[in-house]
Amino acid sequence: MTTPIADYAMLSDTRTAALVSRDGSIDWLCVPRYDSASIFGALLGDDQHGCWSLRPLDMTATATRRYDGETFVLVTRWESADAVAEVWDFMPHGSPGIALVRRIVGVRGSMVFTQSITLRFDYARAVPWVRQAGDDDNPALLAVAGPDAVIIRGSRVRPTGRSHRGTVSVGESEHLDLTLSWFVSYEEAPEALDVDHELAETTRWWTQWASRIEHQGPHHAEVVRSLLVLRALSHRDTGGIVAAATTSLPEHFGGSRNWDYRYVWLRDAALTLEALIRHGFLRVVERWRAWLVRAIAGDPAELQIMYGLGGERDLYERELDSLPGYGGATPVRVGNGAAHQFQADVIGEVMVALDAARLAGLPESAESWPLQRTLLTYVEENIDRLDNGIWEIRAQPRMFTHSRVMIWAAFDRGIRAVRSAGLDGPAEHWEHLRDRMRQEIEEQGVDPQGGFFVQHYGTAEVDASLLLLPQVGFCAPDDPRMLATVAELERTLLHDGFLLRYRTESGVDGLEGTEHPFLACSFWLVQQYAASGRGSDAAALMDRLCALANDVGLLSEEYDVEGRRHAGNTPQALSHLALVGAADALVGHYGRSEARQLS
Repeated sequence: MTTPIADYAMLSDTRTAALVSRDGSIDWLCVPRYDSASIFGALLGDDQHGCWSLRPLDMTATATRRYDGETFVLVTRWESADAVAEVWDFMPHGSPGIALVRRIVGVRGSMVFTQSITLRFDYARAVPWVRQAGDDDNPALLAVAGPDAVIIRGSRVRPTGRSHRGTVSVGESEHLDLTLSWFVSYEEAPEALDVDHELAETTRWWTQWASRIEHQGPHHAEVVRSLLVLRALSHRDTGGIVAAATTSLPEHFGGSRNWDYRYVWLRDAALTLEALIRHGFLRVVERWRAWLVRAIAGDPAELQIMYGLGGERDLYERELDSLPGYGGATPVRVGNGAAHQFQADVIGEVMVALDAARLAGLPESAESWPLQRTLLTYVEENIDRLDNGIWEIRAQPRMFTHSRVMIWAAFDRGIRAVRSAGLDGPAEHWEHLRDRMRQEIEEQGVDPQGGFFVQHYGTAEVDASLLLLPQVGFCAPDDPRMLATVAELERTLLHDGFLLRYRTESGVDGLEGTEHPFLACSFWLVQQYAASGRGSDAAALMDRLCALANDVGLLSEEYDVEGRRHAGNTPQALSHLALVGAADALVGHYGRSEARQLS
């Protein structure tokens, strides 16, 4: 039976992530980075595609779980009629390698746990050579295939079919540590972990980071968890920010709308930075800006809308037949062909984020402003080019209104850098281009009958991305055209109280099938409601949206309202950053003192 997407919690060391199901199975882990191949791939198949299951032998035991404070240390509490025990799962943050710890702690009585380990490297295409290592006092399992090697210590398991199975038990006040360490197969296996030290250091690091979050208002806990998710998705070595921890979780169950989100979208990363900036974090922004300089280095004509975590450009999209897909949804994709699309809004998002960083006090580096000037030259050279838009349509490129507005925003932020920050640049020329864009949008991007902004020139369809227009300053939230746009969105795109991105029935995206409400879009609607005086509507929608998070506060990309289940890749950066923006908007609407009372 397929595990619901909402049943997964994330562990992270800010290099990669593991997904742990509610019943104690680690079904997804890619090493050594988010965008590496999996060694546990059951998320996109079944147990035989790689997993590490650890749960009580007593099948009547029930589980509740939580993160230990403001960390990614997951505590699953198992209770049976005779005993209580906890499993503390985490990925050590400070260790030089990639590791995973499963500590079993006896709380009351004695509890026997059964475990099953199935290792399948390279997206389940490589069955490793596995042998027992260590001795009876210090058992270990060593697995090697190609460049990958894993050593699992503490697990008393024996081969059973294509898996390794066994049992362990803990008594009251006892604990047992199971650890996994990944290493390159031609190197020596790393030393055993000092679990007490790693747990203390990991807890300290996450708690210290979270203590710096600046937020007072409604949904404080959700904001903190969302910012923690955004930090977890920000690679600590490269500075790249992935859009999600997974690939190919379906937007339409059983369908083909399955994409790999383990890469750095310039747009999503820029929006993540804006959320972090608003809450007092500039160091992450500075590191991402350095990443951006490296990734775009060279000819701006070769600009991509996404890159690998280290700035890699080759994200060749391919389909894997080694993984049957989540619930049979195929194809399973690795890489993303949208990397070579032209999306005209992307530079605007980057310029808006870097402008926010400058206003927050981040000084320009020797390369950062020349890079921004180069990006504006690129925008000018492509100003009349049709694009694939924010939703990466795979049909005919068009003049998307949101994209045109982001071109306007790119020049607007360049002008502000010159006029207000004293940087050098052709401000008058950029003003001419900005004003030209505004005139064009107001003439062609507004429906003449309905008076609302349209999805793209030449249509009367609307698109949830139009909710971003006031956020970048193109118009006021209560602009009559914006109010008309919201009314049209409510009429055509609201689905059981949540917002779709656009009408797939229009054929604009060139894909088969439909999709579910996109969570970020509904959070954008909260912002619009709050900014235009509809505070009660904003608060009510925010409450409904936050209620969709799973038991440990994670959100996926979409929500299936009929099936009452998460859909799409998880946890999704765009959903969480949009939650933060919506909560900030509620603070702005109610004022800080009243917002505290609502929290």
